[in-house]
Amino acid sequence: MISSGTQELTADPGGIAQAADFLRQGLLVAFPTETVYGLGGDARNGQAVASIYEAKGRPRFNPLIAHVASVEAAQRFVQWSDLAEQLAQAFWPGPLTLVLPLRERHGVSSLVTAGLDTLAVRVPAHPTARALLADFDGPVAAPSANPSGQISPTTAAHVWSGLGGRIAAVLDDGPCAVGLESTIVGLAGEPTLLRPGGVALDRIESVLNLHLHLHQSGDLLTAPGQLQSHYAPDAPVRLNATARHGDEVLLGFGAVDCDLNLSVQGRLTEAAANLFAALHRLNETGRPIAVSPIPNTGLGAAINDRLRRAAAPRDS
Repeated sequence: MISSGTQELTADPGGIAQAADFLRQGLLVAFPTETVYGLGGDARNGQAVASIYEAKGRPRFNPLIAHVASVEAAQRFVQWSDLAEQLAQAFWPGPLTLVLPLRERHGVSSLVTAGLDTLAVRVPAHPTARALLADFDGPVAAPSANPSGQISPTTAAHVWSGLGGRIAAVLDDGPCAVGLESTIVGLAGEPTLLRPGGVALDRIESVLNLHLHLHQSGDLLTAPGQLQSHYAPDAPVRLNATARHGDEVLLGFGAVDCDLNLSVQGRLTEAAANLFAALHRLNETGRPIAVSPIPNTGLGAAINDRLRRAAAPRDS
């Protein structure tokens, strides 16, 4: 066992081996993926998964994503399909999560699935995440490594700010490249976009040669990131702002006068990578946040999804 403090691990073979050993002990480790930093625990260990919910203050009806090292590893836990194979061939490893029916004798804790008969599974592309999963050789449940409902972490410093002292270790390998959580596609019934993210909808539909059903706000909670209020700063957020009101700070996009710009050139990929880090910085000002309009095409749909949830009324 370790002391009550959180250890800082570097993303070298020794640090990765130590992180994998912590996971085998049932402890929690924050680690980088190409999307955001994840808070990892052994998905087969109910106590470890319960610790994830406790550390984050996360509602237990909100399912988790199981991260695995390969397609073959995913097939040990879920019922594979032709559609899953098409998407895995196109986008794995990468920022796409598939929700599929569980296999018999899958061994995954019911806390990961929130009692559902499906599992959200992903093969991440980040080399440190892949090395950790290969060393651990098992499924790692890993929501974003931040207190539930708050801004997702794209650097190790963000993790320390929210979870320092509450988890075993942070495996630091710099900022995340994509900066938005994975796209989630449900394949347990009618193919459905459950959450927009790092892979744009039109790319997925092009691979499958079909249109995905879109998850509605009143539908059953079947995947992470579907709560109405999520990814939220402490201060109020106002969207589609063309100017500041009162004491607001303005998060800009494109050629606008603002306090912080997601992408001066209006590039959605750059804006997605910068989104959560920018919200962290503006949140530190303690002032209300206004956000410039973002085009709702390609990755813009995922950016706007996160911003709508950040701006939604907070649970009392």
